[in-house]
Amino acid sequence: MTQLFSPLAVGPLTFRNRILIAPMCQYSAVDGVPQPWHWQHLGRLVLSGAGSVIIEATGVEPEARITADDLGLWNDVQEAEYARLLRDTRTYSDTPIGIQLAHAGRKAATNPPWIDRGGPAEGERAWTTSSASALAFKADWSTPVALDEAGMTRVVEAFVQAAKRADRAGFDFVELHAAHGYLLTQFLSPISNLRTDEYGGSLENRMRFPLRVAAALRGAWPRTKALGARFNGSDWVEGGITTDEAIAFGRALHDLGYDFLHLTSGGNVAVAKIPGDQPGYQLPFAAAVKAAIPDTVVIAVGMIVDPHQAEAIIASGEADAVGVARVVLDNPNWPHHAALALGAPEDLPKPYERAGKGFWPGFDRAHAAV
Repeated sequence: MTQLFSPLAVGPLTFRNRILIAPMCQYSAVDGVPQPWHWQHLGRLVLSGAGSVIIEATGVEPEARITADDLGLWNDVQEAEYARLLRDTRTYSDTPIGIQLAHAGRKAATNPPWIDRGGPAEGERAWTTSSASALAFKADWSTPVALDEAGMTRVVEAFVQAAKRADRAGFDFVELHAAHGYLLTQFLSPISNLRTDEYGGSLENRMRFPLRVAAALRGAWPRTKALGARFNGSDWVEGGITTDEAIAFGRALHDLGYDFLHLTSGGNVAVAKIPGDQPGYQLPFAAAVKAAIPDTVVIAVGMIVDPHQAEAIIASGEADAVGVARVVLDNPNWPHHAALALGAPEDLPKPYERAGKGFWPGFDRAHAAV
């Protein structure tokens, strides 16, 4: 058996292989409620052959959403629709499904990427944003309100209540979003955190609020289900988050009882130069965290689109799993094709087995993922 298609224990869960479909915003919700688009989107992903799937960044309060079209989990209607979505999905797939709980902070109240390239929204689609400091993401974006103690307490409680709703809805695991320049990153990074109180300055202080959220979430989420976090290994600019700081944050999460650490980067500075076209460009961050905290599960992500590269990452011990995203939007069967390329069982759903290996003479499905 290949390493990529070997089982992986993640806290109390076991993923049947080491391909995780990372969260991808769809900007297709109404008042935070999943729509028919989400039914077909999640259905495609859980039948892809991946070992696990995480639903997109989900706002823990209305102001936490990136756009007015984002999913949310702060009321009973949203919780009920998520529960229905999961019940329907589990009639045809037992793939573990997680949800990413998030707060966009100063990057909230924007448009979907196909409108004004995701710039600031206006009118009823906009609201007052908040952050670690009163510092706008871009010059033409609104200046956020720096969270005070009451605001931080409200956000912590919003994460707690969203976690309880996610549990009742039936999610298998939760991922805390502390990456890509959203609220918790805004506290972690010295680029966006200019505070002079106990929440700014030193790394210990900058981690204080994100770890407060993380600890509250750990307390609210059952130990019988897995819990992890996604966070940045770099801001890709001088003076931003360093790999050593990412390791320290990862170690603190591990000590709190987090089951997996999902390493990514960027999104906190508009002018950062990110080599996003390079295969595995974020792998060094995952590898550094794995080397420093060997007894935790580490997920690598970032233009990992070749199954042979994914196999090599797992075999080398640089990470325990790989996250894939846009490649699966392009080819929802990428994990099945990766299995063929690596000589592993394709594991197609029964109704699709007749389209498996050997069905199309002259078409090499094993290379469809390469």
